[in-house]
Amino acid sequence: MLTLIIVTIVVILVTIGLVKLVDKFIPSKFKPLLQLALWVAIAFLAYNTFQSVYAPIQFNKEKNKRYAEVIESLNDIRDAQLAHRKVTGKFSGNFDHLIKFVDTAVYTLTQRRDSSVLDEVMTKQFGVDMYKDIVIIDTLGTQSVKDSLFKNSDHYKTMMNVPAAKEGAKFELKSGYIEQNGTRIPVFEALVKKNVILFDQDKDLVSQENQVVSVDGVNGDALKVGSMDEVNTAGNWPKTYGSNE
Repeated sequence: MLTLIIVTIVVILVTIGLVKLVDKFIPSKFKPLLQLALWVAIAFLAYNTFQSVYAPIQFNKEKNKRYAEVIESLNDIRDAQLAHRKVTGKFSGNFDHLIKFVDTAVYTLTQRRDSSVLDEVMTKQFGVDMYKDIVIIDTLGTQSVKDSLFKNSDHYKTMMNVPAAKEGAKFELKSGYIEQNGTRIPVFEALVKKNVILFDQDKDLVSQENQVVSVDGVNGDALKVGSMDEVNTAGNWPKTYGSNE
């Protein structure tokens, strides 16, 4: 981009020089038309130079706004998925099922406390009372998943819709298991391609955004949370957009 700006400025300066040459060497009857053409060229090049600087600024402003909205929805999806795993032991790969779960499921509220009891084996072996430490888990009651995560809001019912995208755009949602050390571990992934989020933006700038590799940018061609390849429920956005865990 810097190279383009420098080239454009050089061309503008050359064009201005041509205007002066026209004024000095071209016969008077041809001057008005040539000067008008050159000044139009100068205006066109100046506008292009301005756009080459201004357009990326506006693109980044709009991109950051849309990313923030998308990340809020991804966080809702992750919260619902983590609750689903806590209650059922696995993640969901279907939004209708996940929404129904939030509407109907409850957490069991428990309390852990330390205690000790008579160790009959050790007591018999040593002939004196011997005690062993144990952990007692008391059930205190239940709490609605919906009230715990979303309180009085029902925006979770539309968490499958991609904010600021073309109408009808949905997040992709997958769930399954991966095996580690002989153990099957549940995993999930929710994502949306940057092309979907930035569907109406400059195609060249969107293409550049898809190739971002930066510590303060969203790397890759999608915003996502979770992973189908590793045990990971974090988002792939930097902390500048908010917590990703």
